[in-house]
Amino acid sequence: MILKASQRGNGSELAAHLMRMDDNEHVHVHQIRGFVSEDLKGAFKEAEATAKGTKCRQYLFSLSLSPPEDARVSVEGFEEAVGRIEERLGLAGQPRAIVFHEKEGRRHAHCVWSRIDADTMTAKQMSFYKTKLTGISRDLYLENGWSMPRGLENAAERNPTNFSLAEWQQAKRQGIDPRWLKSAVQECWQRSDNRASFESALQDRGFFLAKGDKRGFVLLDHQGDIWFLPKVLDVKTKDVRSRLGSGDELKSVDDTRKVIGERMTPAMRRHVEESRDQFRRRSTLLAQKKEELTQEHRKARADLEGRQAVQWENETRERAARLPKGLRGLWHRITGQYQEVRRANELEAKDTTLRHGQERQAQIDSQREERAALQTEFKQLRSAQAKQLLELREDIGRFLKFTRGRDQSRLLSRDQSLGLRLER
Repeated sequence: MILKASQRGNGSELAAHLMRMDDNEHVHVHQIRGFVSEDLKGAFKEAEATAKGTKCRQYLFSLSLSPPEDARVSVEGFEEAVGRIEERLGLAGQPRAIVFHEKEGRRHAHCVWSRIDADTMTAKQMSFYKTKLTGISRDLYLENGWSMPRGLENAAERNPTNFSLAEWQQAKRQGIDPRWLKSAVQECWQRSDNRASFESALQDRGFFLAKGDKRGFVLLDHQGDIWFLPKVLDVKTKDVRSRLGSGDELKSVDDTRKVIGERMTPAMRRHVEESRDQFRRRSTLLAQKKEELTQEHRKARADLEGRQAVQWENETRERAARLPKGLRGLWHRITGQYQEVRRANELEAKDTTLRHGQERQAQIDSQREERAALQTEFKQLRSAQAKQLLELREDIGRFLKFTRGRDQSRLLSRDQSLGLRLER
């Protein structure tokens, strides 16, 4: 499973993030160990209060554990991985909290430890934790027979279309999948060897090359939004300049936007907006279906939890009734019968706990399959939308190139006509 971790402070903010129900379909606080408080916010407040006796500001160590999409990892599987990790990182015995999240048919876990050793009032050192976690992650993939991501096999083979959080947020605002954008621009870069061929390939995809005010080469799409070219290509600025030159001949961002505005017809804009409207309508229907399914699943889990609580209470009452009291109870203790009944009660309680855990896991697996089926519809819709927008962008690029060529032809015809009149 993928393991991502960080040292951090601000426990109240982290607790609020982990308990967010708007971003997750299901949230379950599985364990709070080593804290007096029984809720996350209170537990992390305790860690913060303990840290005030030290100079440590990043008093928490936060870890996310994400199995592959199709993996079915039990609670015990997550607990075993957490135990292995805390032993490897020197966090064994430290106060911790484990929270499970589910969304889009996938389940992952978060584990947060206090770094402060209350006995010595020092912070646990987390040296080389990323390297250690990478090794554990590889072991988990191999032991479970999961297909290992290429970037985990060899860091040099990481997906070149990976993007930063800032890029993702910008793309979300603009309705563009950043993976497609990077792939499209990188493809244009790979099949061109100079600026002219690169510009031509970009315009086939509906992009324009321009000169940025401070950041060198930039890209503009048909809406005039700006993308920093070296960042999209994932290459150094000097490598871009070695192929494209200084870029002094390029139009500025403002001038390029004017060209786009002049050449982009209302009809083409309407096509793009119509495609997005269709996508939004279908997304809304699927979102409603997702919300109904989520509420149904939450109710089913609450009902199961209630039934199990009643069963546990009834069985506990029955087990307590088997233990005699008074003189009879004293006689049972003397003869050893009391200990035999108590051991039988303990075994029965363990069986009940195991049975309840299996029931919860079966329910979770069943619900995840339902949610995964709905997520497949989401993916198909997004894929179809991306394909349609790609075709529209290519049409826009061809249209813009056509209009540019038409404008040049008009200028040439006008110059030729003017030359003939002058000759006469």
